[in-house]
Amino acid sequence: MTTVLKAKKRDTGKRSILTQLRKEGQLAGVLYGYETNTTPISLDYRETAKIFQTYGTTSVFKVEVDGKRVNAVLTDIQRDAIKGLVKHVDFLAINMKEELEVDVPVALVGTSVGVKEGGVLTQPNHTLKVKVKPNDIPDNVEIDVSGLAVGDTLSVGNVRDQFTEFSIVEDDDYTLATVTPPAAPVEDVDADAENVTADDVEATGEKLTPEKPGRED
Repeated sequence: MTTVLKAKKRDTGKRSILTQLRKEGQLAGVLYGYETNTTPISLDYRETAKIFQTYGTTSVFKVEVDGKRVNAVLTDIQRDAIKGLVKHVDFLAINMKEELEVDVPVALVGTSVGVKEGGVLTQPNHTLKVKVKPNDIPDNVEIDVSGLAVGDTLSVGNVRDQFTEFSIVEDDDYTLATVTPPAAPVEDVDADAENVTADDVEATGEKLTPEKPGRED
C-alpha cells in the first residue's frame, strides 16, 4: 500500500537548526536515490509517526517535496539514545519496476516441540534482508518454528526454498531461531549441613564463629 508523506526542504549545517525543528514538532530526514538529488527534508513528527504505526515501516511511501512526489522506502531510522524518540529518517527513492533489497521483520509462528518440553525459544535476528519488487514487499516474513526440538536451530538455509515471492539475501547460516534446554534448577543447600549441631562441631574440631581473644593467665 502506498501512502503520501508531505515533506519540506530544510536547511543544514547547524545543530541548532535540528534542535529548532524538533521544538516545532518536525522530524529531520533526507531523500535520495532513483532520479532524485539528495535532499534534506523535514516532516511533521506526529503525522509521520501515525503513518508508520498504521502502515508499517516497510511500505512504499510517496514522499512529496515542493509538489513533486517520488516513490520511496524507509532505509534508516535514528533514535535518541536516551529518550528513544526518532530524530532522523532516510528515504530511498526507487524505481517501481526494479527489485530492491529491504530489511523485513521476522515473525516466528507456532509453538515448538522443544518449548512444550520445557525448552526456551530464542530469536537471535529479528529482521531478514530480502530482494523483492516494491509492490511485493511483505509486512513481515513468517517462520514456522513448530518443528523445533530442544537443541535445534533454524537458519535461512532451512527455509529459503519456502518463499517464491521474494529471494532471501542472507547467507544460509543466518540464524532465525533456536531452542535451548531449560535452565538447570538451583540446588537447595545441603540438608545435612543445615542440621549440624554444636556437638558435631566440637567432635570435628570446627568452630562456627571465631573465639574472642582472651587474656593469657
